[in-house]
Amino acid sequence: ILSTYFTSHHIPTNQSRLPPEVNRILYVRNLPFSITPEELYTIFGKYGAVYQIRLGDPGKDTRGTAFVVYEDIYDAKAAVDHLSGFNVGGRYLVVLYYQPAKFQRRQELQEKQDEIQELRKQIQQRKKRKAGDK
Repeated sequence: ILSTYFTSHHIPTNQSRLPPEVNRILYVRNLPFSITPEELYTIFGKYGAVYQIRLGDPGKDTRGTAFVVYEDIYDAKAAVDHLSGFNVGGRYLVVLYYQPAKFQRRQELQEKQDEIQELRKQIQQRKKRKAGDK
């Protein structure tokens, strides 16, 4: 069965070894805020079949970002190689491979910073109440 798979699914030898961070999901930053999903499909579709595009939320700090998912890992690599630094609407794209561990750590760090900020507010409120009691 495996020999049938490898003979029917030939992988070009110059592309057979990819760095470990390469995957089908790309994280795109520095997008113009007015870009549409259709425009992204046009830009990223030139490098292969796009499975899905998710734009960041315009009302939050994820605006100007998107996730682009390719059907094939080699198409994703071609997009990163060609579109990093590509000028779209006067902005230079930052195209990276999605690395869940980094995103998770960044999210946890943000949550801890938010928690520290909230605790500082509570301490300030307590100090004001104590000062008002005297």
